[in-house]
Amino acid sequence: MLKRKYEALQQILREMKSVVVAFSGGVDSTFLLKAAVDTLGAQHVLAVTADAEAYPTSELEEAKRLAALIGVRHEVIEAPAQQQTDDAAPMKIQCYFCKSSLFEQLISQLEQRGFSNIVYGVVADDSNQHRPGMQAAKARGIRGPLLEAELQKQDIRELSKQFELPTWNKPSFACL
Repeated sequence: MLKRKYEALQQILREMKSVVVAFSGGVDSTFLLKAAVDTLGAQHVLAVTADAEAYPTSELEEAKRLAALIGVRHEVIEAPAQQQTDDAAPMKIQCYFCKSSLFEQLISQLEQRGFSNIVYGVVADDSNQHRPGMQAAKARGIRGPLLEAELQKQDIRELSKQFELPTWNKPSFACL
């Protein structure tokens, strides 16, 4: 079953031909980046990390290290400044607009560099939750190949361990 899901992921990536990966250095995006490089070749993949106020410097440094380990070009872009708010509803709205802004920056990278798709590390488990970032991605045609291949978080961890990725047991980290 896991092998079939991974093969489905590879087929999805092959159909895309080239990708810009929204790369946080977390479990899911690291696995997606590795799978994209292994499937398409490093010349057809660009990892882009947003340097955001809510993104710790240590995570940014880890993302740089992981991209180098995988052997892919990696760029860091500035994320929009976040506004502070006290209740949950505005945070959801803030998440949507922050992701929208980040995806817009990735779209400009795609257009400038001649890549055919932008992808991010959403997984099947995420589809059961209210995720404003998923709505922002969908509105801009940003794809989630892990979700499309029906890979769940546990699948990603298991495959990451098989591929000897150091993130296989990394704790989850949400920006808000």
